[in-house]
Amino acid sequence: MTLRHPIINGNNTPGEAGLRVLHDRFDYHEIAQVTYASSAQVSEAIASAEAVFHTNKLSSIERSEILHNASLMLADLSEEIARTITAESGKPITYSRIEVDRAVFTLKASAIAAKTFNDDLSLDVSDAPGAKGKRVSVRYFPAGVLGAITPFNFPLNLVVHKIAPAIACGCPIVLKPAPQTPLTAFLLADILHQCDLPSGWLNVVPCENDIAELIVTDARIKVVSFTGSASVGWKLKSLVPKKKVTLELGGNGAVIVDHVDDWESLIASLCSSAFYYSGQVCISLQRLFVKRELYDELLERFIAAAKLLPVGDPNNDDTVVGPMISETSSKKVWGWVESAIRSGAIKHIGAYQKPEIITPTILTNVSPDCELSCEEAFAPVVTVEPYDSFEAVIATVNSSRYGLQVGVFTDDEHKINLSYEQLEVGAVIINNTNTFRIDTMPYGGVKDSGFGREGVLWAMEEMCEPKVLVRS
Repeated sequence: MTLRHPIINGNNTPGEAGLRVLHDRFDYHEIAQVTYASSAQVSEAIASAEAVFHTNKLSSIERSEILHNASLMLADLSEEIARTITAESGKPITYSRIEVDRAVFTLKASAIAAKTFNDDLSLDVSDAPGAKGKRVSVRYFPAGVLGAITPFNFPLNLVVHKIAPAIACGCPIVLKPAPQTPLTAFLLADILHQCDLPSGWLNVVPCENDIAELIVTDARIKVVSFTGSASVGWKLKSLVPKKKVTLELGGNGAVIVDHVDDWESLIASLCSSAFYYSGQVCISLQRLFVKRELYDELLERFIAAAKLLPVGDPNNDDTVVGPMISETSSKKVWGWVESAIRSGAIKHIGAYQKPEIITPTILTNVSPDCELSCEEAFAPVVTVEPYDSFEAVIATVNSSRYGLQVGVFTDDEHKINLSYEQLEVGAVIINNTNTFRIDTMPYGGVKDSGFGREGVLWAMEEMCEPKVLVRS
C-alpha cells in the first residue's frame, strides 16, 4: 500500500494533520494513504521555498536542463503515470495517456522558454523627448515564491502548468494538490527531484482547505495561481487584493453551429467535447446552439452518436464516460436535470447510474433560467437549442456570467470576425469545439471564468515583475 507524506524542503515529512485514504474511483478499492500537513508544516514549506529563492538562484541553463530531463523521464514513465491518473480521478485511460503526453510537451516548452525569458529586451527610445544618449532595457524578474492550488480533473498537466513555468522563470513553489488526486503530483515531484531540482524548490503539501488559505495569505507567498471553482477562486482573491493572483475558473462552454462541412467529423467533435471524461473539463461543451435549418438533423445525429459512446470502467481503452469524481457531484447535476425537466425541458437521452455515473445526457427546450443554462454542470450533460440570428446567438452566449472559450462552426468570414470581436471570452475557436487547446497559447477567461492567463510564456509573465534599466 502506498503511503505518501508532504514534501517539505526535499524531505518526505509525515503530516501532522491526520491520515486520508484514497480509493479507486471505479471499484473503490484502497489505493493509497496520504498524511496531511498542519498549518505549522505549511509555514515550514513556505519558509523553505523563500530561503531557496534567496540562496539558490539556479541559472536559466540549469532550470532548462532540469525541465528537459523531467520531460524525458515523464515520457519514460508515461504508462505508470497514466494508470495513476485513472485510478485516483476516474479519467478513462485513453485520456489519461493524452494528459501525460500534454504534460511532456508543457515541460519541454518550459525548458525552451527558461533559456531566454529573463534576457534583456531593448527598447528603442531614440525619438522620445529627452532620451538622447539613453539606452533602455527591460528584464522580467521572478516575483518570489509561488503558491499553487490545483484541481482534480487534470492532476498532472494542470500541476505542470503551474510548476514548470515557475521553475522556468525562477520561482520556487508551494503546491496544494487536489485532495482527490494528490498521488500524481507526488510522482511529478519525485521526477523533478531525481532531475536535480534542489530541495526547497518544490514543496507539496496536501492539507485541508482552511489551512490552504495560508498558502494564499502568507506574506512570503508573492504570487498565487489557483485553478478550481469560481466561488472558491474569487473568495481567495478577495483575501489578498494587493497580491499577484491568477485564477483559472469554470465555465458553461458554448458551441455555435452555423455551417456544416462534414457531418461525421462535426458530430464526433461534439461528442468528444461534451462527454469525454464525463464532461469534467472547464471548457467542455455544455450549451450547443444550432442554426435552425440544421437543427433537426444535428439533434438526430448527435443523439444517435451519444448512445453509442462506451460507458463504464475507465481502465478499458475504449471507455469514454467513466465515473464522476464524487456522488455529491453526480447527485447535484442530476438534480439540475430533473429541475430542468420540471420546467419544460425535454430529455432525449441520459440516465443516472448511481452512485457516480451519468450517461451522456442531451436536453432541449431548457429554460435560460435553469441551472443547466446558467451554471457550470461539469458533467456529461448538454443543452441543444436552435437559433435564427447569428447576432442574437452571440448575445445569448454572452449573457452567461462565464466567458472561457467558445467554438464556432462557420464558413462566413464576416461571422468569424463578428465572433472574434463580440464574443466575451478568452478564446474563440473556429471550426472546432470550445475544448481545443494548445498548451503554449494564452489560456484563461473573462467575467467569472477567471483572471490572468496560463500557457507557458503567459504564466511566466504572471509570475514575474518587469524592471527597467536606463543607461546613459
